[in-house]
Amino acid sequence: MLLSLITPSLSFSLSATEITMAFGESIPPFSFPDTDSGIEIEIISAALAVHGHSIKPSYLPLARVPFNFKQGKVDAAMTDLGEDMHALGAYYGDPAVLYDNVFISLEERNLTIKNPQDLRGLNIVSFQGAHKRYPEWLTMGKNNGLYAEHFRQENQALLLERGHFDLVLSDINIFKYYQIQAQQRLGVRFKAVKFHHFISVDPNDYRPVFWQKQIRDNFNDGLKKIKLTGEYQAIYDKYLLAPMAALDGGKNTDSSE
Repeated sequence: MLLSLITPSLSFSLSATEITMAFGESIPPFSFPDTDSGIEIEIISAALAVHGHSIKPSYLPLARVPFNFKQGKVDAAMTDLGEDMHALGAYYGDPAVLYDNVFISLEERNLTIKNPQDLRGLNIVSFQGAHKRYPEWLTMGKNNGLYAEHFRQENQALLLERGHFDLVLSDINIFKYYQIQAQQRLGVRFKAVKFHHFISVDPNDYRPVFWQKQIRDNFNDGLKKIKLTGEYQAIYDKYLLAPMAALDGGKNTDSSE
């Protein structure tokens, strides 16, 4: 009798359920908490919806995303922020979105970034958790007091423009989005910037992590399906085509260093 009571509940929870998922608060264009929208939220929602699941976003400071997941306060998290959750029995999904992290400098500085030694003496501001992902590149600056992690990424373009930092470490699309917003808000054209691709393969890709294997499997299958139908690309286009077109009309330079 006890088994008969448990089994239907388990079957229902795995077939179609609301999943509480931790996201970093306000990471445009990937996450807009006020409207439960953004590239990452909509892609994950669409992938899970293929199997009848829905998500209930829980927006947190980025550093608390893995903490709340480990505490069991949420069913899933957008990222582990460099912490390995395998040992805790968690299951990793395929990457929902691809973050292209690069160093960004003012073009007028004529900097070249090809190895960690090129960062010597340079002030760097980055997103939270970057040091855990790229210790080979960032430990020297951290030890010398020349490295800072800033949770408000919207300030990075302005900090670089005004010379408060020599380099920004950020995802290209996040930086471009905020650069456009800052220019529109201030009514000025910012100086041209240069993007330095410093690593060919990210050692810790941004994969969502789940407590239930079946939910993870459903997510992976749904993600493949929305890519085949074109829904995945349509979500990206919705947020990036217009702002990217506006930026491409400027003088910014994308370096493949």
